[in-house]
Amino acid sequence: MKITFLGTGTSQGVPVIGCGCNVCTSPDPRDNRLRSSIHIAVDDKSFVVDTGPDFRQQMLREKIKKLDAILFTHGHKDHTAGLDDVRAFNHWQKRSMPIYGSRDALDQLKVEYAYAFADKKYPGIPQLDLYELGDETFEINPVSITPLPVLHMRLPVLGFRIYDFAYITDANAIPEETLGKLKGIKTLVLNALQREKHLSHFNLEEAIAMAKKIGADRTYFTHISHKLDLHQVVERELPEKIFLAFDGLQVSVES
Repeated sequence: MKITFLGTGTSQGVPVIGCGCNVCTSPDPRDNRLRSSIHIAVDDKSFVVDTGPDFRQQMLREKIKKLDAILFTHGHKDHTAGLDDVRAFNHWQKRSMPIYGSRDALDQLKVEYAYAFADKKYPGIPQLDLYELGDETFEINPVSITPLPVLHMRLPVLGFRIYDFAYITDANAIPEETLGKLKGIKTLVLNALQREKHLSHFNLEEAIAMAKKIGADRTYFTHISHKLDLHQVVERELPEKIFLAFDGLQVSVES
């Protein structure tokens, strides 16, 4: 299994429009962060988790030409705004795109992309097949995927576990039941927004504590804002086995 970090930034990305801070003006390419998303290549399948506003750019940068399904963590715009560009995959693959998410996330997609679900469809619109997820493990043959319910303040969000890999973003609380589903994880991706406390995201201190509690062999932080600090500064502060992800980073995971 290979994980590619398509984007590791927060909702505004980094640099932030109009900002002149040391992170937003950094020459280090690791400080340039598109909106958060990952690509998962496993068992001859190709998945993307979330299609933010930078989806098209991310697909082109990583030269992804095949996509079997899209998994959505939740319905916020920075995780859904690029879905219209799935049309290219519809065209080349000659089929609709399977879309997996919670009822709330799918309902939000139906609002934002109402034209894709209209009774009378305009030619060339995205072709989407929606599959509602609960808490139960499901299969995109032959890959088994376990939803990981977490909380983004009061908003339910889904992380996902595939074999010994887990991806959790936009969370500030992980219920005990979900922690039980994370036992044996070897590679974990977790959000770490900034140094200061935040009402709906783990800050750096909280993310480190949660990573230690889960106890994966490797943890990578994502969904990072310009307030966290320079990549090279934060990396030096992190405990053993914990790393900052960056756009384009590829991680191999035994499956």
